[in-house]
Amino acid sequence: MARMRRSRVLEKLRAGKIAGCVKLNLGDPRVADIAAASGVDCLWLDLEHIPNDLREIENQIRAAKVHDVDTVVRVSRGSYSDLVYPLEMDATGIMVPHVMSAEDARKIVWQTRFHPIGRRPMDGGNADGAYCTIPAAEYVRQANEERFVVAQIEDPEPLAELDEIAQVPGIDILLFGPGDFSHAIGCVGRLDDPRVVEAERRVVEAARRHGKFAGAVATLESMPQKIAAGVQMINVGADVLALTEYFGRIARAFQEHDARVGA
Repeated sequence: MARMRRSRVLEKLRAGKIAGCVKLNLGDPRVADIAAASGVDCLWLDLEHIPNDLREIENQIRAAKVHDVDTVVRVSRGSYSDLVYPLEMDATGIMVPHVMSAEDARKIVWQTRFHPIGRRPMDGGNADGAYCTIPAAEYVRQANEERFVVAQIEDPEPLAELDEIAQVPGIDILLFGPGDFSHAIGCVGRLDDPRVVEAERRVVEAARRHGKFAGAVATLESMPQKIAAGVQMINVGADVLALTEYFGRIARAFQEHDARVGA
């Protein structure tokens, strides 16, 4: 009998290990192929800020699966189909931005989890259901066990309901978004502002207090600190950062050569 691909991220998180993720802004599946081949656990694909279309996302998911690497798709907030499409394309998880309340979290679960957790509409004829080769009851069970939902906390409003949000069944990971949070409180881009740091601490502690996993974005330098604080799912870097840094180094080498010759 066919079965759904197991989640590498969930396997590591449930074992108390760290799951490493990188973000891809570029929609070409070759970028996903290169990133997945590096050995990371998960690729963060984006439909909130990046004008990728669903076919591009679908092909990136396929590229990651070749290397047994998970994909989490940050969705756009619209109809329930916007949340479900990536799952039916066999993304391993979805990330929902700007979760504002416990009621918001419950609605997300209702739309993205199967019975008995939610009421996600069932098809099974797509990649996640191995094109109708997984029996319906098994498909529902495996999807609830091997697919994850990330709630992004990136505004001051949900802080008042953090414990309630963290207790919602069907939410697996709370991931703090420092950039939008800093913007929301008027200290744009100052991620070391004490209010931003304190908000992240509260999100991590709420997740751990209620048996959820904590997620965060980090740099290579800050990653040990995040791990020590209890974060288990960590995104470090992005394809565009890698490219701009690499091409910038090349350009500077030419500029330094020109400066020496000119002198």
